[in-house]
Amino acid sequence: MSTLAHVFEARGLATIVLASMRPVVEKMHPPRALYCEFPLGRPLGRPSDAEFQHDVLTRAFALLAAEEGPVLVDHPVVIEESAESLACAMPPRFDPSLPACVDEANGLRRAYDRALAARGVSSVGRAIDADGVPAALGALQQIADGADWKSVDLPGGNTIELVHDIRTYYEEASIQLADGPAPGGRAAEAWFYEQTEAGKTVLAARSAIREAGAAFPIWFYMAPGHR
Repeated sequence: MSTLAHVFEARGLATIVLASMRPVVEKMHPPRALYCEFPLGRPLGRPSDAEFQHDVLTRAFALLAAEEGPVLVDHPVVIEESAESLACAMPPRFDPSLPACVDEANGLRRAYDRALAARGVSSVGRAIDADGVPAALGALQQIADGADWKSVDLPGGNTIELVHDIRTYYEEASIQLADGPAPGGRAAEAWFYEQTEAGKTVLAARSAIREAGAAFPIWFYMAPGHR
């Protein structure tokens, strides 16, 4: 975002960066930045807290009044990432003849549909829609089980976008199943990769694709780098 800010400013458009990583803005020097020490993925801070979010935006837009820059201001509130894991009751197995990840994804469909009805929008759809999630997991399971990844029909053909849609499907469904408030990004990530059959399948397929000698971007970005 800091780089884009310089590009837009060069074209005469005033910009404000809501910065989540202070070392980045200190190095990139965008014209105006509000550093918000909030959990990653929550640039406005507290979910469903309109008053707090308006405060963040008010402080950000106030930077437009600065006579010279670059300007870097800290938001006075620090929000720590919750260390609590996501508590999410998963549906029981329904069809043991299917791979566990496929059966699991089928079982989450009603929760996903409830989340879609409640929000009116979904971030699933870069490579596949919700209907395509079980088949996509089935394809990844084939790779994890030893099939040549080049011969497997991966829906959408892009491993990064495919995994994005699978993970988003799961995380949006979890909103309807989780106990307590909306989880932080790290909690949802840990739940997906550590507690779901889908997450385990993605990691196993990723390892198989890497060991098959695929180009770095094809497998690396299927999961966060520390996994």
